[in-house]
Amino acid sequence: MSNRLLTHLRHVDLAVPDYDRQLDFYSGVWGLTKVAEDSGISFLAAEGSPEQYVVRLRKADEKRLDLVSYGAATPDDVDTLAGQLLAGGVRLVSQPGKIDTPGGGYGFRFFDVDGRTVEVSADVDVRQHRKIEEKESIPVKLSHVVLNSPDLDRTKAWYEEHLGFRLSDTLSHPHIGDVMHFMRISNQHHSMAIAKGPHTSLHHISFEMRGIDEYMRGSGRVMRAGFKKVWGPGRHMAGDNTFTYFLDPHGNTVEYTTELELLDEDTWHPHVYDFSNPEVSDQWGTANPMNELVTKESFNDVDRGVFVAPPV
Repeated sequence: MSNRLLTHLRHVDLAVPDYDRQLDFYSGVWGLTKVAEDSGISFLAAEGSPEQYVVRLRKADEKRLDLVSYGAATPDDVDTLAGQLLAGGVRLVSQPGKIDTPGGGYGFRFFDVDGRTVEVSADVDVRQHRKIEEKESIPVKLSHVVLNSPDLDRTKAWYEEHLGFRLSDTLSHPHIGDVMHFMRISNQHHSMAIAKGPHTSLHHISFEMRGIDEYMRGSGRVMRAGFKKVWGPGRHMAGDNTFTYFLDPHGNTVEYTTELELLDEDTWHPHVYDFSNPEVSDQWGTANPMNELVTKESFNDVDRGVFVAPPV
């Protein structure tokens, strides 16, 4: 296993055909702040986060996940990771160097085992941010990202071997086996999870709210604005976090959450939770039932942006 050189999740970048609608959604009802825009690309920050941006939108002909970005502590760690990935046969998109996006920094990009583009960077300027006040129902920060994979265990093993992720918990079903692995790079229960899906795609992006009240107020605001609520409000057992899932204007699932569990990594042992138990998916029992229709919404469209390696 690679030493853990990643520190946290920085941002998730989306390509969208109807750019104006997506920008209106994320900078409006969803509560992010547009901090920069240029020629069909916009950068959106969370007011409580030191990250320069947590979502990037790019106008494109096809909907796709452009990349997922993680932080590293130092440029030396970036170089070390790039060397490890090359030695392990991972295909790099770019060599370590200067990053020309808000906040700058030093980083590189590569393809994961499913063909997604991943970025790792260090020395990015800290954005001036602020404390989110009581009853202010906007995202504090980016919480986590969940990715669909047709080969759940292969993807899990790749992230453990090459990027130092560790397994926190697994959701399993008595009839279909494992359906989700929750993966961490810190004491946060998960910064990324891998879901069993029919194709490679984005499952959902999750945003941390200040507290339960702000989470509920934000959920209500999005519901009143007429955007489709997929599932929630409720509280998961794995991670012990709250959830309300919505569809953005292009059918990507986005989540408001709060109180994601922080682990004692020295003593933590992964659980396997039976997903057929209703209390596993929602401890409160307040969400609409998890069913096939809810599951299919998060399969999302096939991601046309993934790299497919040529046959050997």
